[in-house]
Amino acid sequence: MRQIRAPRHDPADRPFIVIWEATQACPLACRHCRAEARPDRDPGELSTSEAFDLIEQVAAFGSPPPLFVITGGDPFQRPDLFALVRHGARVGLPVAVSPSGTPTLTSENLTGLTEAGARAISLSLDGSNARIHDDFRATRGVYGWTLDAWRDARELGLKVQINTTVAGHNLTDLPEIVRVVHEMGALTWSAFLLVPTGRGKLLPGLDPHQVEDVLNFVYDAGAHIPARTTEAHHFRRIAVQREILRRHDADHVAALGLGPLYKELRHRLEELELPVRRARRPPMDVNSARGFVFVSHRGTVHPSGFLPTPAGSVRRERLTDIYRNSPLFVGLRDPGRLTGRCGACEFRTICGGSRSRALATSGDPYAEEPWCSYTPGSFPYQDELGAYGALAYE
Repeated sequence: MRQIRAPRHDPADRPFIVIWEATQACPLACRHCRAEARPDRDPGELSTSEAFDLIEQVAAFGSPPPLFVITGGDPFQRPDLFALVRHGARVGLPVAVSPSGTPTLTSENLTGLTEAGARAISLSLDGSNARIHDDFRATRGVYGWTLDAWRDARELGLKVQINTTVAGHNLTDLPEIVRVVHEMGALTWSAFLLVPTGRGKLLPGLDPHQVEDVLNFVYDAGAHIPARTTEAHHFRRIAVQREILRRHDADHVAALGLGPLYKELRHRLEELELPVRRARRPPMDVNSARGFVFVSHRGTVHPSGFLPTPAGSVRRERLTDIYRNSPLFVGLRDPGRLTGRCGACEFRTICGGSRSRALATSGDPYAEEPWCSYTPGSFPYQDELGAYGALAYE
């Protein structure tokens, strides 16, 4: 079984996924919000006609088309949302929507998305109960709205992705979140490692050893639910390490130096006695500018929604040209540009670290990933890494 999935096409030619921040407007004030959402819509956001043009620019990448995700803020704050989804479906894009957990998340609105041609939605679940989730979202009732929408979406035939921001408020609650995801059913569960941008700058981060424990837990959870990560690219390193260690019947806790947090999370997961899935879905090899592109509500183009440096604007240039040729995008696709431990790491071709977190913490998008504890060359089975797309340590 492959441990890393690669896009079906050259990621330098076309992205696997395009995220469009349709609006910053949102009635919530979540503690980690990247967009620093506001109650009203920005008068400078893309108009309906400009949004239609953006959709056509995404379709211009060709076949197979990128996944087109409409996010926010809260996309339902745009009265033209259904028309935008319909236009995306009309030009052949697989369209997904990432709504906020607000009173707009109704069965009627989800039905409208389905009828317009949306294939999937993503919802946020940052706690296994209302107390934890609603406190993080700073609004009472969000947990209930989210679960109701989750049930409605599944009944309508929409695929549902669940996103969880991993931070100090829910570290030990992660096994219970996995339980909820298993019980409710989802296309995938994504554990998102905080990037200190927007309001997220005010939240305490994890230390690299906690991150290693969490990502190994996410790997364990993948035996029971389809699990992946966001802004945690070293999860791909862990997937390779865990498979090689399994083949050698080696103790991964000792080999990877995992700590008490991992042991607690694993114990709580085992206590749930969840059934084991037939097959584990390998993580996708996608990173900022390498299969991924973000377009802001004003049309500026970024390698990631958490990497604020613009590479151009769809109001002045074509998205295909920005993605393929801008110096920032071209540079971020070159692992030879990485510095520090990332530049020396044998996993740099399949990981590369979070370029967003590197920029946020050092001011340099090519700096080493600050939330990674791995020492390059320390994995004991170096001669086996080439089969997984990694490099032998030099």
